[in-house]
Amino acid sequence: MNAPLGIALAVAGAAGWALQYVAVRLATDHDEGSVAAAMVVALATNVVVVVPAAAVWFYPDYGLTPLAVGSFAAAGFAGSLVARVAQFASTTAIGASRTAPVVSTAALFSAVFAVAFLGETLTPVHAAGIVFVVVGVAVVSYDTARGGDEVGFREAGAALVLPLVSALALGVEPVFVKTGLAEGPSPFVGLAVMSTAATIGYGAYARATHAVTLPDVRAGPVRLYVVCGLGSTLALAGYFAALALLPVVVVVPIFQTAPLLVLAFSALVIPQRLERVTPRLVAAAAVVVVGTTIVSLST
Repeated sequence: MNAPLGIALAVAGAAGWALQYVAVRLATDHDEGSVAAAMVVALATNVVVVVPAAAVWFYPDYGLTPLAVGSFAAAGFAGSLVARVAQFASTTAIGASRTAPVVSTAALFSAVFAVAFLGETLTPVHAAGIVFVVVGVAVVSYDTARGGDEVGFREAGAALVLPLVSALALGVEPVFVKTGLAEGPSPFVGLAVMSTAATIGYGAYARATHAVTLPDVRAGPVRLYVVCGLGSTLALAGYFAALALLPVVVVVPIFQTAPLLVLAFSALVIPQRLERVTPRLVAAAAVVVVGTTIVSLST
């Protein structure tokens, strides 16, 4: 039962991840919308939903050790802070449908880190699936560069730095999560620590740099910010629970079905002036999904 349940949880997490992309794209289209405000509300939503539930449900023994707390905090810094800031900024700059497939290279980074630091095995079938993911990203890179006369390869390359930074941070995150879970706590206790650490970290940064104020948040599209937060909460919950059941080299590639869902959501709710879903992008997303399917069937 572990494999089917773990795969289902990873796919549910991918749906939440896709919803987050679309909500950020729509929110930052507003004059008052901003990446910083979206970050604040999304992180706060994670904490409000996850922390009280974990605190009550698992009281009094949360199973936390110093290593677990440190590992989950590091995961929060990498995945919920660095990766999300880069992801949100990239979504605003080049769009959700182009950002999502590039961030999917996290599957490649996570596989390398899992083999290097966790002793997991990367089978030839897993490797083939990851190659599909990388090929799909190459198509997205080409589409971004050729998407309009005003965008050249140099500009496209610069634009893709942000989603690649997000992918790298997301790639190392599972190593910290698996290390923390190995200490014995529930995945949702770990998620509560991770969310809290990321929120404190970004709150300190925002306060020190005056990146966003409470009036800025209130003036923006708060409902879309909250939708973004709920999507990320679903994504993280599915992701943590899946990692408790399956290896990193299986969970992360499955999680990268998000690009296809982003394309579908984009076509349904995002105006064409913001997102142009081209045949190349559809092909790229299909290649990514083929790769994740290969990984899931090889479990």
